[in-house]
Amino acid sequence: MARTRTPVVSGWFTEDGPDGGGFRLLGTRCSACTAVFFPRADAYCRNPHCPGGGELAAVPLSPRGRVWSYTDGRYRPPAPYVSDPAAPWDPYTLVAVELEAEGMVVLGQAAPGVRVADLAVGMEVEVVGGVLNEDAGTAWTTWHFRPVGGAE
Repeated sequence: MARTRTPVVSGWFTEDGPDGGGFRLLGTRCSACTAVFFPRADAYCRNPHCPGGGELAAVPLSPRGRVWSYTDGRYRPPAPYVSDPAAPWDPYTLVAVELEAEGMVVLGQAAPGVRVADLAVGMEVEVVGGVLNEDAGTAWTTWHFRPVGGAE
């Protein structure tokens, strides 16, 4: 049975980036101060030094960045993440990535199969689409980071 692909959080990423660019995280840019935010800010600019009066617009973020930090998750995550206590637990790798153009650090899981031993601070990575969880009719999509040139 085919599952419907549904973003875990609507509006935080697109699987069809600009100019056929593929998967991209979506941030917000303030027209008054040019600050960029992720996750999105739709109500007001979060920059405390912004002069105000600007418009907020969704912008695709850099598809690549460099590993800023990383660790492994050796515990079952709390709700809203789905985790069957009867199923064997497989640790996951968390990566903090400094995006290339924006210079901001975004946290996410590494792509399946990427372990702590595969990463190094400063390594170039790219954002790719992934699945956080699947249920009867839905594949809940999210973002992952993988080393540039790595297999998906």
